[in-house]
Amino acid sequence: EIKNKKCARTTHPAPAGPKKSAVLVTLRIARKMRALLWVAALALCSGGPLEDVVVERYSVPDECAREVEHGDHVRYHYNGTFTDGKKFDSSHDRGLPFSGQVGLGRLITGMERGIKGMCINERRKITVPPHLAYGSVGAADVIPPDTTLVFDVHLLDIWNTKDRVQTSTISRPQQCKRAVQRTDFVRYHYNGTLLDGTPFDSSYERKQTYDTYVGEGWLIKGMDEGLLGMCVGEKRNMIIPPFLAYGADGHGTEIPPHASLVFDVLLVDLHNPKDDIVIDNQVVPESCTRKSVPGDFIRYHYNGTFLDGMPFESSYQRNSTYNTYVGMGYMIPGMDKALLGVCIGERRRVTIPPHLAYGENGVGDDIPRSAVLVFDIHVIDFHNARDPVEVQVTHRPEECNMSSAVDDLVQYQYNCSLLDGTLLFSSRDYERPQEVVLGADKVIDGLDEGLRGMCVGERRVLIVPPHLGHGDISGGVPPNAVLRFDVELVGIQKGVPKGYLFVWLEEGPSELFQALDVNKDQEVPLEEFSAFIKSLVAEGKGRLRPGQHSDVVIQDMFNNQDRNKDGRITADELKLKAQEDAERSRHEEL
Repeated sequence: EIKNKKCARTTHPAPAGPKKSAVLVTLRIARKMRALLWVAALALCSGGPLEDVVVERYSVPDECAREVEHGDHVRYHYNGTFTDGKKFDSSHDRGLPFSGQVGLGRLITGMERGIKGMCINERRKITVPPHLAYGSVGAADVIPPDTTLVFDVHLLDIWNTKDRVQTSTISRPQQCKRAVQRTDFVRYHYNGTLLDGTPFDSSYERKQTYDTYVGEGWLIKGMDEGLLGMCVGEKRNMIIPPFLAYGADGHGTEIPPHASLVFDVLLVDLHNPKDDIVIDNQVVPESCTRKSVPGDFIRYHYNGTFLDGMPFESSYQRNSTYNTYVGMGYMIPGMDKALLGVCIGERRRVTIPPHLAYGENGVGDDIPRSAVLVFDIHVIDFHNARDPVEVQVTHRPEECNMSSAVDDLVQYQYNCSLLDGTLLFSSRDYERPQEVVLGADKVIDGLDEGLRGMCVGERRVLIVPPHLGHGDISGGVPPNAVLRFDVELVGIQKGVPKGYLFVWLEEGPSELFQALDVNKDQEVPLEEFSAFIKSLVAEGKGRLRPGQHSDVVIQDMFNNQDRNKDGRITADELKLKAQEDAERSRHEEL
């Protein structure tokens, strides 16, 4: 039957690229025999052996992950010329690569043979003889009969309907506490290229991560699948076939139809809307007598990072703690919650999801939208406005005949430090112990109170809240700092009531002026007055106000009695403090 057949060729030109558009043999036989019978017919017509396709691989990439096989879909650019170099067709001129499937008769036979085994970015010159192209009929007015065709081909893409998303891990953190699951919200950076390496998009160039939900239909199907199982900090390469990307339509001008996409992805952040704060890496002091409650004022240091470890803020760099109230809405909700129940000196790491941090808005250029925040916290101290001075007696002598009280002059040694152990001041830096009259408003209230009721030789630890210390005023002491004083009382001089310069310890003489007027001249100069007072003190019958030299105190006493300032006290001028107070009281009543 073949011998009696004329050498028939198709009379229809090929559409959109070098295609074969008509059945070449009319025999109704099995599809696998069709090509063999056609070749046999051509051989009989020509009377000699037929030329095959000639392939010149003039540019082959160093790496070839995949070669074109039967049934693959391909996308390539080409220039079609005759053997004399005259061009008859070009996908480059149209600005759109040719897309087709290999091995199903949709390409001219010579092109199907010539393209098999090609790699992405390989360039070939494929010379196709007439019987494997458009034969003795040609293609309309474009290709004359019996014409050898030369195709310069650049392969851009290969895919198959059996393909799935291909993922390969470039790097992965050693520790991965959590991996991406469906319904998670992720933030990631990526570089997107076509399979031939042509870039089409990059989050890095925009300097902003891509933020979205996984498995909720917000992404192309291949990306939804490729992100599953990733850890924060992991880098993945993903190759997504067109039917799991933008398919036959492509996307805008950057992604052509039927394009496989390659993504290099870095997962930056991961959370779920149902997440709560996570507390770990806790280091709690052995002695924790109190934990923070709502209303406490807290001072803490912190380092703030994102989930990928990138720092965004640190109190250490500012050399200043963060000071605020707990549980009163002065902080982001996650931090407010994380600082409840902490001990002084405790360290903990807190991971805060964005809905308990700065949410979808972020903060300026420092904290991106929908960012998970990680804080490494060190609690320095906390207190409450109702806190008193805390007194811990570390040593008390067995014998204690006298204890300190208001108006007493006390001598003491001390070390003042923060609750984290930072030493601020020490009396041992001076030659002599410190001394102060208790109740005279000469030291901070908490120290004044803590020094009362002590025996000589007693040692105490005083915890002084800031409202009884230095408050929010800085100057050697951090604002709002709780202070620790390690004190030892080394001396006591009993004092006199406020407003007094001298007190009697025994009943005084009934005729005081006569006792003062030693020479009986009815005048008492400073010398007589001073000698009398000093004798009373020496005999234990009276006490001067401590804290000043006795001569200064006696001079003040004399000046108070010398009412006309003539340097002498008369009987009419002399009045005791009690008498003055009584007269003043009567005047106020009147």
